[in-house]
Amino acid sequence: MSDHIRRTVDAVWRIESARIVATLAKVTGDVGLAEDVTQEALLEALQRWPAAGVPRNPGAWLTAVAKRRAIDAWRRRGALDERYRALAQDFTEAEPYAGEPIDDDMLRLVFIACHPVLSRESQVALTLRVVGGLSTQEIARMLLVPVPTVQARITRAKKTLAAARVPFETPEPTEWRQRLGGVLGTLYLVFTEGYAATSGDRWIREELAGEALRLARVLAGLVPREPEAHALVALMELQSSRFAARTAPDGAPVLLADQDRTRWDRAQIVRGKAALARADAAGHGRGPYALQAAIALCHAVAPSVAATDWDRIVVLYEALGRLSPSPVVDLNRAVAVSMATGPATALRIVDRLQSEGALQGSHLLPSVRGELLSRLGRLDEARSELLTAAALAANEREAQVLRDKAAAL
Repeated sequence: MSDHIRRTVDAVWRIESARIVATLAKVTGDVGLAEDVTQEALLEALQRWPAAGVPRNPGAWLTAVAKRRAIDAWRRRGALDERYRALAQDFTEAEPYAGEPIDDDMLRLVFIACHPVLSRESQVALTLRVVGGLSTQEIARMLLVPVPTVQARITRAKKTLAAARVPFETPEPTEWRQRLGGVLGTLYLVFTEGYAATSGDRWIREELAGEALRLARVLAGLVPREPEAHALVALMELQSSRFAARTAPDGAPVLLADQDRTRWDRAQIVRGKAALARADAAGHGRGPYALQAAIALCHAVAPSVAATDWDRIVVLYEALGRLSPSPVVDLNRAVAVSMATGPATALRIVDRLQSEGALQGSHLLPSVRGELLSRLGRLDEARSELLTAAALAANEREAQVLRDKAAAL
């Protein structure tokens, strides 16, 4: 198979797979079957496209093949019923179910995957796999758990949904609140993977981040009185505003201190500020997403790294750590502390995390520790930490940045 065909198939899969699964799941009512037949369609593309060429509409081709595979599966089961006849119709002519308050197939799929019959861990793993289109390896690195654990969660989630006979239909609005936390959390994780890919040779996966932002906007429109829905939109808008400046023409990462801030999308910053204002207007106090959006806003309005209000960012991270404690929040707070009061104080925070065994197997802690040590003049130790971080980083672009920093020392 030529590299061109393989790259084309990979690109089509990244862009179309989640939508195809959502379409199949809507009609079959079976998320597991929908994912299985979509993957079978991908295998058929890998076999046929090298000889026949890439079809004019690859997404439609994959959907049609997946549809046939689903029909074959039902034939084997002897399930020639009303669902079979509905599936046999041309998918391109399908319309949203009449009267459903959520007419977005992707968002509906997120709500199904976040069904309360599943544990929160299973909800997250299943949504990232089916909706985000992430591999089990990517999900494992994102959640800091072993790959077999992720695989088991996804398999168990599919079996649980099937055993509970969960219908592929929009839950009643009265049921949304109990699923909202899972929906917000998984959309944020999908966006995070797009913002800074955990693996591969791309620093940003804009199509993934863009889809997460689109779904968050739809969700905020459906639950206009939920402040954290607006706060999540604000966070995504503000983070997305920097995309154009975060990579060089060759795709290499451009770190915050080196970014051309004139390339930041000011319209997105304005939209982000407005969304955060809507969240604040609820008067319930800021939740985790609102606090993160406020941190992002501090960066967005600062003329430079040196002129950033680091003291305010430290306070916001302290509040976030109380509401949503995690080693990653503490590590980010340490970075802010290093800018506000100096690297020595920040290093004590990082060393405490290290002594507690936090973030084991992740490149995040040694990369921050290496930066702090370099600023303190402890260059040999810094170089060692940066090389350790580079070895742990699965994203090649990020690993190269860390190697370059070590070499510069």
